[in-house]
Amino acid sequence: MRIAGLYAGIGGFELGFQGAGGTTVLLADKDDYCRAVLKARFTEATVVGDVAEIHDLPSSLDIVTAGFPCQNLSMAGDKTGLHGSKTGDVMSMFELLGRHRIGTLVLENVYFLLNVDQGRAMSRLVSLVESLGYAWAYRVVDLRSFGIPQRRRRVIFVASSEFDPATVLFQDDDGCAPEAALSLKAALGFYWTEGRSGVGLVADAIPPLKAGSTLGIPSPPAVLFSDGRVMVPSLKACERLQGFPVSWTDVDFSAGRSPRWRMLGNAMPVPIAEWVAKCLTTSQPASPSRESGDLRAHKWPGAAFGRSGTKRAVSVSEYPVAAQATSIEAYLDDDWRHLSRRALDGFIRRAEASTLRFPDGFLNSLRRARAHAS
Repeated sequence: MRIAGLYAGIGGFELGFQGAGGTTVLLADKDDYCRAVLKARFTEATVVGDVAEIHDLPSSLDIVTAGFPCQNLSMAGDKTGLHGSKTGDVMSMFELLGRHRIGTLVLENVYFLLNVDQGRAMSRLVSLVESLGYAWAYRVVDLRSFGIPQRRRRVIFVASSEFDPATVLFQDDDGCAPEAALSLKAALGFYWTEGRSGVGLVADAIPPLKAGSTLGIPSPPAVLFSDGRVMVPSLKACERLQGFPVSWTDVDFSAGRSPRWRMLGNAMPVPIAEWVAKCLTTSQPASPSRESGDLRAHKWPGAAFGRSGTKRAVSVSEYPVAAQATSIEAYLDDDWRHLSRRALDGFIRRAEASTLRFPDGFLNSLRRARAHAS
């Protein structure tokens, strides 16, 4: 597989595909810092900037991967969809593909893509893909399926003019793992920069890494451990929690504030990409029993496939494989830090003023941690 990665970020897609035998020949990203990482880690590939400035794609290219901008698609964004000032950049990719037809396209984005503008953003994406003559399939996949303790649900979208993408995305299904109960018997991950609305509580894991808080503060989630410590993951841990080797983003940026948190928050998880790549090389007929009917306009379930205006829902879970679950405690290293008294105080005040419900003893544990924090 010869791959071009567009909107490549720090190369999660491409690193995963290389793990399945792929070769990356071209990488593109607007961000100067991301390009610094790409040049350091993919030394044999050509690294360029804006996708809009690419005039020609390499010859003998098999696959284009694209983790296109999510700012206008996420729950925290303005939800303007494919017309947004950031996400709208994806139109440059479709213009490029219109000039240089590539056999297979693999896209990734936030799961809220399915709901933006009452499903119209996803409808627009499907229309663009079908206008290029592709059949398509998508599936929401949770990173926890691969044994990594980060609740990260992503839409994986495969389009092809060479095969039926349903044979790729729906061949594996381990069934949906039950959500662990939220209690102080296990570690609890949460967003410490939130508190008035949902805080992303998850048992023995962290909620999704994100580029920053609504105030632009680098903000990896915090974890309340069963011994009462409230700690924030290190950069090394967050690299591992996205499936990257430790120090993947540790390059010379010559910058003031480190861009590494932001880049990791935006990254494509490597294990999901590697699973997709392996499925591409071992495609099998999808079970007809998983089909669950035609889709209504602008209603997008967790998985579906189609071509030429026909859309079919698929009954399949977000857990394609059954990797052994790993506790968040396995990711502790010497660079984790205790959440500060100021941060704890701000979260507790916001939580107390909210109408949110928390597990028994959760806020009291944070109050005890605040009393001993610096």
